[in-house]
Amino acid sequence: MAGHEGKSQPDCINSSNPYHECSEYCYGKIAEAKAKLEEQLSLNNKPPAERTVHPDCINASNPYHECTDYCFKRIADAQDRIDSDAAGVKTGDAGPSSSHEPDDTEAHSQHEQDDDAEEDKTKKADAGTEDLNKDAQSGYPQMTEKQKKLFELRLKMNEARKANQIAMVAEKKRAAPVESRGISKQKWLDDRKKKIGKLLDSNGLDMKKAYMLDTQEMAETKYKKWEKDPAPHGWDVFNQKTLYNAYKKRTKDLEVDMEAYNKAKEADPEFYREASSLQYGKVSKVPEENIDKMVKELQDRESKRKAFSRRRKFHEEKDIDSINDRNEHFNKKIERAFGKYTLEIKNNLERGTALPD
Repeated sequence: MAGHEGKSQPDCINSSNPYHECSEYCYGKIAEAKAKLEEQLSLNNKPPAERTVHPDCINASNPYHECTDYCFKRIADAQDRIDSDAAGVKTGDAGPSSSHEPDDTEAHSQHEQDDDAEEDKTKKADAGTEDLNKDAQSGYPQMTEKQKKLFELRLKMNEARKANQIAMVAEKKRAAPVESRGISKQKWLDDRKKKIGKLLDSNGLDMKKAYMLDTQEMAETKYKKWEKDPAPHGWDVFNQKTLYNAYKKRTKDLEVDMEAYNKAKEADPEFYREASSLQYGKVSKVPEENIDKMVKELQDRESKRKAFSRRRKFHEEKDIDSINDRNEHFNKKIERAFGKYTLEIKNNLERGTALPD
């Protein structure tokens, strides 16, 4: 080592330094690095000792290949093709020559040979299937008991993974959003075309003039719906026009005695009191009947408010998780508050993946 020219080895990590001179320490490090490199190369080129590879597999020459169910199926198909080809060759060789006509004895022997060939083919196919099943069940001679058990567990895990994937796709389809309003309208138009299509064709009308087939009652019903004002929404609920319309609706059924009203107005000069009036804040004389009417109207309004419930759409595909209406409302409140935190746990429990083995 000490006789090398240049006093610095090219394999040294400090060889780029022009002032470096290798010592015994550098020579030792270079020798250790070469030994590690040779050991890694020998390990990389060494094939694994135990593998799950069928000898008839087309990838058996690959030292890192491990056979799966796909390999077993291909081996079985190849074995069936080989057996069928062999049986066909035997049948062709055993057939009669075209140079002379066969007699009854030769025809009988040919029939027996065909039967034997079919029986041999069936037996070979059954034997190949039994061998394949035996290999799949018992594993391979290179596998130990632990490796066989691990192989079976992996197969079960693959089956469970496929089942979970199918269940997840089905769950997504069930939880898919309801179709939009435009699609529903298009479906309604298609159904209407199917129903009145023949009538339109017989009268020479198109779909745009389908209203000409409506009766008087149907037309009046449509006109009433069109004339009805839409319900207020958003900030329009609190504007002056909406409040005035609500007041008119409430007072529409109240009966007002205009004669009594005019008499009270004439009897009291300050019937409409202002803030500067000396009788401001004084209670005017109101008949008991009017007070009873007002109380009755307020009670009717309160009862209607309690009985009112916004109509909600019913989904048949939705899972039933309640025993009555009250429990259903409670479950909806819990779902709004904690649904996003418990969604994954609920899905795992439904699929069965959250339970221990």
